[in-house]
Parts: sequence; structure tokens; C-alpha cells
Amino acid sequence: MRGRRITRVLARRPDLRYPLGSDFVARLEGRTVREVRRRAKYLLVDLSSGDTLVIHLGMSGSFRTVRGSGPPEGDHHERHDHVVFELSSGVAVVFNDPRRFGFMRLVAPGGVDSDRSVGTLGPEPLGRAFTADVLAAALRRRKTSLKAVLSDQRFVAGLGNIYVVEALHRARLSPKRRASTLVTRSGAPRPQVGALVDAIKDVLRDAIANAHRVYGEDRFRVYDKEGRPCPRHGCRGIIKRIAQGGRSTFFCPVCQR
Repeated sequence: MRGRRITRVLARRPDLRYPLGSDFVARLEGRTVREVRRRAKYLLVDLSSGDTLVIHLGMSGSFRTVRGSGPPEGDHHERHDHVVFELSSGVAVVFNDPRRFGFMRLVAPGGVDSDRSVGTLGPEPLGRAFTADVLAAALRRRKTSLKAVLSDQRFVAGLGNIYVVEALHRARLSPKRRASTLVTRSGAPRPQVGALVDAIKDVLRDAIANAHRVYGEDRFRVYDKEGRPCPRHGCRGIIKRIAQGGRSTFFCPVCQR
């Protein structure tokens, strides 16, 4: 999409998770895509008008590209193809979302940093700004669990449930531990915070490297491994499952403290 003009937009329904808006098509057609970028779990499409199209895939959303516009609308699209972007290159970019938990929203020029979704996000976990000192500031004075803080997008952007669980196991930290116990009274990070930052980065890099693997393959250390032996060498613990914030947490009660 980068550098291409959007020649036509087919909004095949008026809403996804939220309404698209009455001016959705008009604000997109004829505009050139300046940049396509990511912020946490959001896609940001910057337009020549200054607007930014904020996109979230939800649970089942996906994009595919199709060469040529094809026959009239409705004849060549799949049932859950909800929005189609036809580009000056002759390629159509199609958004498909069976469950419609995804959304698209146009944000006016200069509004991304204050947007209700994107503007409240914490640092990117793979960015240079995500350090032990930054994480310690998020953990300080937090009486809630360590997992709850890591799952909060205001403190770490885009870190999902599975990878929080996996990172905590790598760092040997209990998901039930009070977050503030990893920070000294002066606010300095204890050594475990640095280990946790490294574990988060390692887990995400491994996930990216193995992105071609099918979901459900045995690629996790503790997630969904309830009742199995802890994979850490020399540990005799058995993986336990608990619920935190309505989500499943898997951990080893022996080596994670």
C-alpha cells in the first residue's frame, strides 16, 4: 500500500466492531498512502490528507491481496470480506473478519498520540526504550500481581497473555507475585527486573522467528501445559493453571518465585 493511491473503497457493511462512519469512504478515496506502520497490536496507515487509518485485526481479522478489481462488487468477494481497498497499482487489499471483532477508525491529523486506543500505550517491548528502569517505574507501588501489570497495555504495549506467561517462566518469577516487590524503596529495579526484560524480548524474538509455525504446535514451555513436568533442567515442579483477570495462567510453583 505504501506509495499507492487508494482509487476506490468498498465498505461492504457499515460497521465492524464499531461503525465505520458516514465519511469513511470519502476520506480514503483519492488519498495516497504515505506509510504503513505498527504500534502494539494496531496497524497505522498514514494518508496524504494527514489522516491516519487505525486498524485492529481483532481475533479473526486478516488481509489478503488480489490482483485487479474483478467483476462488480459482491460477485468475487468472500462472505466475510468487509472492506476492500483498490489501489492505483491494480492490486486490491481485502480485509476479511468472520467474527467482526476487528475495527477501523480514521483519526484526524495530529490525533494519533491522543487517540483513545493508540495514545495510551506503553513502550514497545522490543524497542530500545523498554529497559529495566522503565519497567521498574511501572511496577513501583503496584499492589497488583506481576502478571496483571505486564498484561496492561499502558505499561507494556502489545504483550499478550501467552507471552506474559512464557516470559515469567523464563525469568523464574511467579505470576502471582506483587509487582512492587521487584523494586527497591528508592525505585531502583532489582536484578530480577533486568532478567524479566531480557525474557520478554527473548520470548517475542523467538515467536517472530517461528511465526511460520502453525498455532497449536508444541512451541510453548508452560502455556497450556497444565499437569506436565516443568521443562527447566533440574526442576521437579509440575505446571499449574490458575485464572487471573479472566485469563488462564500457567506456571511452575517450584521454580517461579
